[in-house]
Parts: sequence; structure tokens; C-alpha cells
Amino acid sequence: MFVFAMAVVFKLVTIQFVQGDKYRALADKRTLENFDIPANRGNVYSADGSLLATSIPKYDIRIDAVQAKDATFEKYIGALADSLYLFRKKQKPVSYYKNIIRKARKNKNRYFLLARNLSYSDYIRMRNFPLLSLGAIKGGLIVEQTTKREHPMGGIAERTIGYEREDENGNFTRPGIDGAFGVKYLQGTNGKRLKQKIGNGQWKPIADFDQVEPQDGYDVYTTIDVNIQDIAHHSLLKQLEYYKADHGCVVVMDVKTGEIKAISNLGRNKKGGYYERLNYAVGESHEPGSTFKVMAMMAALEDKVIDTSTVIDTKKGRKSFHGRVITDSGKGFGKISAARALEVSSNIGLATIIDENYAKQPEKFLDRLSSWKLDQPLGVAIIGEGKPDIPKPGASNWSRNALPSMAYGYNLRMTPLQTLAFYNAIANGGELIKPRFLKSVKSFDKDIEVFKKEVIVEEICSDETLAEVQDMLKNVVIRGTGRRMYSETFSMAGKTGTARTDYADYEKWRKDRKYVSSFAGYFPADNPKYSCIVVIHQPSTKVGFYGADVSGPVFKRIAQKIYTDTPIIDEVKMLDFKDDLVNKDYESYYENARKYKELMPSVVGMPAMDAIALLENLHIDVRVRLTGSGVVKKQSVKKHEKLQTNQTIVLEAS
Repeated sequence: MFVFAMAVVFKLVTIQFVQGDKYRALADKRTLENFDIPANRGNVYSADGSLLATSIPKYDIRIDAVQAKDATFEKYIGALADSLYLFRKKQKPVSYYKNIIRKARKNKNRYFLLARNLSYSDYIRMRNFPLLSLGAIKGGLIVEQTTKREHPMGGIAERTIGYEREDENGNFTRPGIDGAFGVKYLQGTNGKRLKQKIGNGQWKPIADFDQVEPQDGYDVYTTIDVNIQDIAHHSLLKQLEYYKADHGCVVVMDVKTGEIKAISNLGRNKKGGYYERLNYAVGESHEPGSTFKVMAMMAALEDKVIDTSTVIDTKKGRKSFHGRVITDSGKGFGKISAARALEVSSNIGLATIIDENYAKQPEKFLDRLSSWKLDQPLGVAIIGEGKPDIPKPGASNWSRNALPSMAYGYNLRMTPLQTLAFYNAIANGGELIKPRFLKSVKSFDKDIEVFKKEVIVEEICSDETLAEVQDMLKNVVIRGTGRRMYSETFSMAGKTGTARTDYADYEKWRKDRKYVSSFAGYFPADNPKYSCIVVIHQPSTKVGFYGADVSGPVFKRIAQKIYTDTPIIDEVKMLDFKDDLVNKDYESYYENARKYKELMPSVVGMPAMDAIALLENLHIDVRVRLTGSGVVKKQSVKKHEKLQTNQTIVLEAS
């Protein structure tokens, strides 16, 4: 027993003095741990400084019911219960709060919850309650801070601005601007807080301060205009509800800079309401339909295989292309010019132009589209941009009918934003610009990064082709498929689009017809300020489905309300105006001023005001007898007389 006792003592001494540091470190590792304190994400602002998204701090208040000494606990427990009673707006009696805290102390609860999800003002108020005001060591106060992302504009543009979402695997992601610029700018740097394990998987902060303070993220200033965003959102929502459509999107872009001024993406939920479900404008590739006819027409004009007056025979609304029949609405248009074919949106007209001129050399047409980067993503910063799909010879979706189908917007896929970027280039004189969502990143008032215009293609076509296409887009609204949108007081230009969707099974489609209705263009037509695209998917065919009826009114409403509801800064340019009489008088005055410095000049015939200015500059005291229009008829000192000191002259003007 003696030997055994000595062995135990030896082991204890070894653990205490030889291996003590190792085991103490192991104990600390198991009971103490640094936890990340999330930094506040930076704010997201509109172009004019309106707050679009911000991180609001929220606080949970707990108490280590065992921490305070008995005397301290008994001294303050009554006052703490009174404060909680008033804080909870007298929902339960004072005795209730006193009893639950005493019970927590009896049960040695070191992590007892007093309040959850408090605002900052309520947190400050509560931490000054009796006992809690003594802090973590003397009073047992435990404060846990979290942040919650708020959107002051509600659901408007929420998808584009971004929010946090959790997938089925528990992973958190952020779409929109919050996701695209979160890591680089918005996220910030987390802090550290030391916590002690108190059992049952719970960790308690050992102090009411952080070991490392978190650093908040930078603020992001977007290009979004809140007034235009509000107009676009509600204009789209109204039309979706009226036509009972599945989903839709609107984008408004500044013609010169490529700044996105508004973007709205609304999808229908199971109850029939609409919300920002997906970013359709950026991520959804689909067959554009007739809005692509503009690209086909421009390619033919630029390649000079046609001109706007080339006559196209569209038959009586039906024409066979390589064994497949293409139709036009109604009874067809007969023989019409190429320009008119675009104005009335003739499928046969555009299919004929492209098939007759490119069938033997499809690469020429495809190379033209490729030169405009239509076969590539725009490379916008928002995550999830859809990829365009333009078939080429040898691809699975290529056939002899590929070209005539592409001519009127089928057998290829593009996103609404990609289509809008091309129309924007037509509006601004031929410069294809990358759509831009950010203006700058700031830390308080200091610029961290400023974003400028990015040009994708400097000139998409010749000035001649551009002018012809611009005229055709005006005429679409004046006398073409968009004529219902025409307004004598406000000019617009653009192209309607109506495309079938889900038509692979034609017999099934005939029973349940589905369409994509769209309108892309710009306004005002003569001096464009904004370009805009409206795309609405699967409107109820019982109400209507043509682009001019479904999407056109949204475009018109947005265009007109922007110019009636949104402040516009007008520039007043100097007029190049010349007045010969004024110029002659000025030259005469200037010549006299240079010639006469010691001799009296002749001012007869000059306007009295000019004569006075001339003579007073020679230090002559001038007196005027004005009886008429103000032209000098006579002067008291003759011409070429030598000037005297304190010279005086009397002018008679009539």
C-alpha cells in the first residue's frame, strides 16, 4: 500500500509540475473558445443616396444567475423585477419576474434568457437595469449581438439589391448586389469574442466586450433611381395582375452611361400574388421573338444585301421555307418594302431577307451577330447572368430552317438585359455599353472605388444603317405594330415582340397556348434619355397576349411617368445668334475707343448709352438731353478738339 501511495504521489507531482502546462492548455481549449462576431454589412444606397439595404443590430440579453454574490443579488432582485415588469408593458406581475430569476439561480442557470431580438435603444435601456448595470463580472450580464438585413423600400427591387437565403443543405447565399459585391466590399471583417463553455452545449461570454472589434463593410452606391424604380415596379405589377401572367421583368437604362436606373422582376406565388422571386432580367434566357428582328434587319442593311426600299413578297400570310411553313398575322401583307416588313413585324418578310441572302453563307450572318457580341454574356457584375445561345452549323439545333427561324427571333436564346443593351446602342449612336449597377464604393465620404462606363463595342454599324434603323423604330410606334402606343405629345421608338413558348408539343400547345410578350425601345425618340425593355411571360390568352397590348402599355406608362413624376434637369444651350446692327455699333465703339485718347471723338449717330460709355472711359463728364429714341443727334464739343482737364460735353439725343 505504501508503494502504491508513493506511485500516486509521484504521478500527481508529474502531472502538476511536469505536464501541468499541457493539461491546463487542454482544459482551456475545451472550456474557452474564441467565437466570430459578425461585422455589420455595409449599406446599399440608390444613386441619390436613399437607403436600399442596411444591417440593423439586434441584441439578446441573458443573465448568469449564479454570478452575483448573495448580498448583491438580494439587493437588486426586486428592482430588476420592477424594471422588467415596466419593460414588458405590465404583461405579467412583478412577482413573476422575481420568481423566474430566483428559480434560475436555484437551478444554477448561467445562461438565462431575459429578452430577445432587441433594438439598440431597448438594449441600452435594458443593460442599465438594476443588477445588469453592474456588468458581466458583478451582475452576470450577458449580451449577444446579431445583425438583420433590412430593406427600407420593402419588396421593391429586393432581388436585385440582394438578401440572405438558406438552401436545403443549410448553406447561406446572397443573390443580387449583396451577393456580387458582398465579399469584396459589403462584408467587412469579423471580430472575436472569448466565451466559456458552461455545459449542455452552451457558451457564455466571459466579458461584456469583444476581444477584437468587428470592422463594418464599405457602403455601396448603386445606379438605381428610387423614383424610376417605383414607377417601373408598379407599372409592371399592374399589368401582371391584369393579364394574370406567370412572371415578368422591366429594366430601365441610361442611354449614355449604361447605368441601370430601375430593374423589377416579379413572379407569381401560389396565392396569385407577385413578389421578387427570381432575377429574370439578368438570368432568364429565352427566345426573344420579334424584338430580334431589329438585329436581323440591321445585319442585312450593314452587309448591304438589301436597302430599306427592297421589295419583299410576303405572299398572303403563309410561305414555305425548306419544307416548313411560316405565317404572318391576319391575311398577310403582300409585296412590301423591307422597312415596312419590320414596322408591321412580318415573320415572312424577315425570314425571306435572311434566307435569300445568307442561306449559302450562314457564317456571314453569324459573324455579324458575333461582332456585336450577341453570342457572349455581357459580363455584368450580378451573379447568375444567363448565357445567350445562337446556333451555328454543326450544332444539334442547326438545320436549314435555323436562319429563317432566327430572323424573327426563334431558335436562339437571349436574356432581356442582353436584348436591351443592343437597343440602347441604337439609341446612343452605336456604342454598345455594358449595363452597370454600381456608381461607387465608399467608406463614409471617402471613395474606395468609382465605377465608370465600360464599352463593349465602340461602333455597331455605320451611321447610315443606324439612321435607317432609328427611323424604322420610330415608325413602329407611329404606324406599325406599336401604333396603339403613339402619342402626339411624347415620342417613343421601339419594337414589339410576341413569341410562342413551350411549343415543342404543338398539339398540347394548341390546347394551352403560352406566349412571351415584350417591347424594347427608348424615349424620347429624337433625343433618347432612357432605354427600356418589358418582358411578360404567359399572359392569359383570354385577356390578350400580343406584345403591343401586354408589354407596350407598361413601356408607355413608364416613359410618360418618368417625365412627369421625375425631376429632369434641362440644359439651356447658347444660341448662335448674330445681330448685324449690334455688331456694327460695337465695332464702331471699339474703333473710337482705340483711336481717340486725347481728341474728342464723334459720337453722332451712336446710341446714347454707347456714347456715354465711350466718353466716360475718356474721363469726360457727359450730360444728355434725351427727347426721343436715344440716338445722338448733336454733341457740344466738336470732333477732333483736344480734350481738356475736367472736360464736359452735352449730347442731344432724340
